[in-house]
Amino acid sequence: MYEKWQEKFWRIVKQPEIASALKQAALHEHLADWTEILTGVVVKTCESMVWQASSKGHKLTILPVHKSEYLGLDVVAFAEEDKKWRFPIAVFELENSSDKEQIGYSLWKVLCVRAQLRAVFCYSRSPELRPTLVNSLSREVITALDLSSRSKLEGDMLVIVGSRADSPTFPYGFFKWWCLDKNTGKFGKV
Repeated sequence: MYEKWQEKFWRIVKQPEIASALKQAALHEHLADWTEILTGVVVKTCESMVWQASSKGHKLTILPVHKSEYLGLDVVAFAEEDKKWRFPIAVFELENSSDKEQIGYSLWKVLCVRAQLRAVFCYSRSPELRPTLVNSLSREVITALDLSSRSKLEGDMLVIVGSRADSPTFPYGFFKWWCLDKNTGKFGKV
């Protein structure tokens, strides 16, 4: 599922007005702006998947309780269904702190939710630190799940790491993607 979502994400994020605003927010470390713009990109990507997405500023009324943010997550997406209560199809956290504990907390949060697609967006100050961050997340968060629990995880788990140093090649150089291999408990680069 993540391949289709990723393809739609690239189409949206490379639109000139979005790419320019997101790149400038990243370059100048305007983290609130970065989060707001990226949240809009994630919501638009979900909508292009024909999902309805809730987030700050994007209130949904498809569940009996109308909210902008469900389950304390940045973006929660739902497939079209005729059910009063439905489970999310996708959940996203957009962590604008470079603190690995905060990023680990975001990963832990999305792992606690039943969904077909889970993703954490975060950033690293330098591109060289990306693999170290992702390996740390595998070691410290994923290993908290035993093999039996890990193998029962539904869907895909992504970690997408941006780096200001790669902003000249924005968006393709900026965003690097890793997907969890449930068998090994490690993230592999996509």
